[in-house]
Amino acid sequence: MGTPGTAVTDGNKLAWMLDDLHVPGVRFAVLLSEDGLRIAHVGAISLDDAERFAAASSGLRSLGKALGEFCGTANAVRQNMTEYDDGMIFITAAGEGALIGVSTTSEVDVSMVAHRMNELAGRVGRELGSLPRQH
Repeated sequence: MGTPGTAVTDGNKLAWMLDDLHVPGVRFAVLLSEDGLRIAHVGAISLDDAERFAAASSGLRSLGKALGEFCGTANAVRQNMTEYDDGMIFITAAGEGALIGVSTTSEVDVSMVAHRMNELAGRVGRELGSLPRQH
């Protein structure tokens, strides 16, 4: 996703983890904490918008958890998927306390994006778990 504005800076040094989401129709991807803080982003989104997207994604995730009781005994949300006129938003758990959010166009291959996100979620979870803690 080498689009302009996605240079790796000190505040976006983990953006390389999202490179596997370079799929036709994906606008951008954001790695975020469950509490809505942006960790990294790639694609056609500014830093400010990536931070707003992270906060909104966290809120949408919380709503998904609240609805879990209506899906049987499920107590964990695997993936949120919301469809709009011009695209979709996907949110997937990515390890302990992290999420991946993706915005797409309406012409995207939904199964390809979901598959790539699920593969990436496992790798991101392992990478984040092995990073040294910042104090």
